[in-house]
Amino acid sequence: MRFSSIVAGVLAILPVFTSGLTISDTTGRALNAYSKRSTVSDIVSDIENAASCSACEALLVVLKVLAHTGNDNFVSVITEICILAGIEDDDVCAGAIGLEGPILAHDLRVMTVGTRTSQLFCLTVFGLCQWPAIEAYTVSMTPKPATSRPAPSGNCPLQVVHISDIHVDLSYETGASYNCTKNICCRPYTTADALGNNNYPAGAYGEHTCDSPVTLEESLYSAIESLVPNKAFTIFTGDVVEGAVWLVTDTEVTNDLNDAYSRMKSLGQTYAVVGNHDSSPVNSFPPGAVDTTISTQWAYDTMSSDWSSWIGATAAAEANSNYGSYSVLTSEGLRIISVNTNFWYKQNFWLYEATMERDPSGQLAWLVTELEGAETAGERVWLMGHMPLGSSDAFHDQSQYFDQIIQRFDATISAVFYGHTHQDEFEIAYSTPAAPTAGTAVMVSYIAPALTPTSGNPTFRVYDVDPVTFAILDYTVYYTNISSPTYQSGPVWEKLYSVKEAYGSLLTPPYTDPTAELTPAFWHNVTVLFENDDAVFQAWYARRGRDFSSATCTGSCKTAFLCELRASQSQYNCGTVSPGINFKRDDSNTTSLKSTHTDCEGSAILPILGAFTASGVTGLTNALVDKLGSDWLDTEVPANYTAVGWNATSS
Repeated sequence: MRFSSIVAGVLAILPVFTSGLTISDTTGRALNAYSKRSTVSDIVSDIENAASCSACEALLVVLKVLAHTGNDNFVSVITEICILAGIEDDDVCAGAIGLEGPILAHDLRVMTVGTRTSQLFCLTVFGLCQWPAIEAYTVSMTPKPATSRPAPSGNCPLQVVHISDIHVDLSYETGASYNCTKNICCRPYTTADALGNNNYPAGAYGEHTCDSPVTLEESLYSAIESLVPNKAFTIFTGDVVEGAVWLVTDTEVTNDLNDAYSRMKSLGQTYAVVGNHDSSPVNSFPPGAVDTTISTQWAYDTMSSDWSSWIGATAAAEANSNYGSYSVLTSEGLRIISVNTNFWYKQNFWLYEATMERDPSGQLAWLVTELEGAETAGERVWLMGHMPLGSSDAFHDQSQYFDQIIQRFDATISAVFYGHTHQDEFEIAYSTPAAPTAGTAVMVSYIAPALTPTSGNPTFRVYDVDPVTFAILDYTVYYTNISSPTYQSGPVWEKLYSVKEAYGSLLTPPYTDPTAELTPAFWHNVTVLFENDDAVFQAWYARRGRDFSSATCTGSCKTAFLCELRASQSQYNCGTVSPGINFKRDDSNTTSLKSTHTDCEGSAILPILGAFTASGVTGLTNALVDKLGSDWLDTEVPANYTAVGWNATSS
C-alpha cells in the first residue's frame, strides 16, 4: 500500500468541522489552505507567492501532516530540501535536521494550527508572524516591604571575575583551515581543510572564524591568576560547548563539560550556570511536563557533579533535581541564585506545546521562593543566568513575568548577570519600562563578553564589589588582541577600559568616587550620554564588539541599541521580526544562501528552515514527491485541521 494512502486514511478519521478558516496573504488574496478537503498540493500552490503569517500557518499544515508520518520522513524531507537548495553543506543539513528535526516534528504533532502557539512557532522558525500580545499573568509573591537598596559601605572592595561563553573546541587543530564553509572552522572537515593542504592554516591560539582552542582557554585562566590574584571568586555565565551543533552527541557534550570544568578548577571558587549549548541537541531542555522520552537529565547530572566541589553537596543536589538551577550562600555572605534561563528561550523547541506553559518546570515559582527566603534572612543576592531576559531571544511573556520578580525584589537583588550575546553589554530594568527615566531605573543586568574569538577579541571582566552590600562599584574589561602580529606566539592580556574611567568624568556631575555604586540611575545617565554625544556612543559600540571591528553604528542602528540597553523586558527592546524564508526564489540572491555566524549561534536548523524555500515551492514539492511519492500531494486535509483526535506517537 502506498504510504500516502495510509496517511489519507488516518487523516480521514480526524474531525471535519463545517466552518472553514479563510486566511489571506499580504495582498489580501484569499488562501484556501483550510477550505474543506484541501489537498497538500492545494496548500503548497496557495503559499507559492506569499510571505505572511497566514501563509506560514498554511505551510505548517503541510509540515504537520508530514510530521504525523513519523520523525524519519520529516527529517528526510527537510534534509533533502536543505541539500538541494545549497543552504548548508550536506553534512550540516543532515546533522542539524537529524538532531533537531524530531523535536520540531513533536511540536507540530501536538500543535493546533491557527493558535497562539503556531503563531509563535512561525515567528521563531520563519520570521513570518509578529509577537502576539502578552498573556496577562501575575506571579504569586508576598507583598513588597518598604525597603530600598542599601547605601555603599565604603569598605575596601572585593574583586570578582566574570567569564562567559568559552565555547571550547576540543577538535580544534593547529594548521587546519580557518577559511571553511562551516560556521566554525579550524577543523579538518575535508582533506582540503587539513594541515598542509590549505592556504589558511590556523594558529595555535585561535582564529576569528573558530571557537576557542584549549590553549586559549588555558591562557585566559593564567591571565586571571596573574591580573587578579586576590579575586574573591569567579562567576561563569555558561556555554562550554563549541558551535558545531550539527555534530554534537550526548557523549561529546558530557566530555566537553567534564573537560572544561576540570580545567576551570584552576580558578578556585566558581559559580556557573547552564548555557543553551550545554546539551544535545543544542537548546534541548524539555520542561518536566512535556511527554517525551528524550531527556536532558544526563546534562544536569554532569554539571551538578562538576560544580559540587564549588557549591557543595546540597546545592549540587538541588541543581541535579531542579533542571540545573540552584541557590547557595557564599563564604562572603552573598546569596547566589543560578537560574536555567533556557526555559524562557524561544529556540528551546520543547516549549511549543499545544498550550504553552506560563512557568515551565516551575522555575519562576522556585525563584520567588528563594528570593523570599533571602529577603527574610536579610541576605543580598546576585542573580545569574545565561540568556538576558531583555534580549530578542527571550519570550515576551516570560520576560515580563520575570521582570515582575525583579521589580518586587529590587532591594534584595544587588545585580543580575548574564552572557549569551558574546558582547560587552548591559540592560536596565525600570518601574516604568515604556517610559524609562533615571528616577524609575531599578536594576542593572551585566552582560559579559565572551572568550570565543568568533565574535570579537577574547575578553573577561573584573568587578569591584562592595563587601557589605555586594553592589557593583566599577568593572574593568581585559582582552587580548587576536589581530596582533605576535598573538599566535602567546596572547598578551591587557586592560581595555574601566567603566568609571570611560564614562564617569563625562557625566554631570562627574561620577568617579571609587566607593560609589554603579546604580541603575547611573547606567541610565550613561545611555543619555550616549544619546547626546555620538563620539562616546561610538566608543561604547567598539567596546561592545570587544574592540575587534572599526564599524560604526548610526541612525536607526544607534536608536535600536539605545532602546535595547533600556529594556530588561524583551517586548521593549525594539527588536523586529523579519522573514527568514522566501516563498519565491530571488535569483539575485542565489550566492548568499550559506548561513553566517551569529553572536551565539543556537539552533542550526533555524537558518535551514528559514531559507529552505529559497529553492522555490518546487523544491518543497520535489522533496515531498521524492521521499513520499507523487500521490502523497493528493492527501486530503480536513477543514480546520488540528491535532484533536490524532493518536500521535510522542518523540
